[in-house]
Amino acid sequence: MLKYIAKRVGLAIVTIWAVATITFFLMNMVPGGPFLSEKAISPQATAALEAKYGLDKPMFQRYLTYMGDALHGDFGDSLKQRGRTVTSIILMKFPVSARVGGCAVLCSLLIGIPLGCLAALKRGKFLDSLISVVATCGIAVPSFVICTLLMYFLGVRLKLLPTMGITSWQNYIMPVMALSFYPTAYIMRLMRSSMLDVLGQDYMRTAKAKGVAGFMILFKHALRNAILPVVTYVGPLLAYTVTGSFVVEKIFVIPGLGGEFITAITGRDYTLIMGTTIFLAALIITMNVVVDIVYKLVDPRIKLK
Repeated sequence: MLKYIAKRVGLAIVTIWAVATITFFLMNMVPGGPFLSEKAISPQATAALEAKYGLDKPMFQRYLTYMGDALHGDFGDSLKQRGRTVTSIILMKFPVSARVGGCAVLCSLLIGIPLGCLAALKRGKFLDSLISVVATCGIAVPSFVICTLLMYFLGVRLKLLPTMGITSWQNYIMPVMALSFYPTAYIMRLMRSSMLDVLGQDYMRTAKAKGVAGFMILFKHALRNAILPVVTYVGPLLAYTVTGSFVVEKIFVIPGLGGEFITAITGRDYTLIMGTTIFLAALIITMNVVVDIVYKLVDPRIKLK
């Protein structure tokens, strides 16, 4: 186990380096710059700003300087938010996205897994068809459409919930619903197909022949084996939702990391783009390693090599 973890950590470092390298060069190859959108700024002032942040140096030299600083945990200062470091922005914005994303993941698992199991148990019946229709709609409908519908009906027409900001627990309801709709639907379909495969195994037929109740067969004997594909999906899902859905955060005006990432891209804030990209890549890779370890705990037959 320790050897496997050490190997995965080494691969994780290489992967993060590759992501950071590709992002750095692609970002700097795009025409333009972070100071071209500044209003009433002279060429001399632009040159002074580029010299201040080291943007006047050759690209490869800037790459080596940035990677050296990043290895020491220094992602630099934001080019657009003067006086603020990238690390402070991530530390301030990430907890907001983590709360919304964590609630969305929890709702997705608590709703998607039971409904997927029930759809498999009631295969071919009305409940199975209803759950399949809901799951298909959840996968097909874009998140911004879900956000718009929720805001219109729950916020504008019925006036039950606030439509922007994060100031109370009520503000979390619509963003969590919008953010969890797609993963819930995907987990339902994933769980149904996996459960149907498990229910067709010989040991499940043996349990039925012994007279074990259908509910016990489903949630005690079959769930542990059927849930493995869901465990695989939870890793990247957790990383994606915890860092915040960009669209959902923008629509509901949530001051999270997703909104900062979009602002950094549109404003060509190079250091903030690099910092959030590296942070997201590290989070996804960490979640994947954790999922592989959880795999071993869920199913001891799996060998980690």
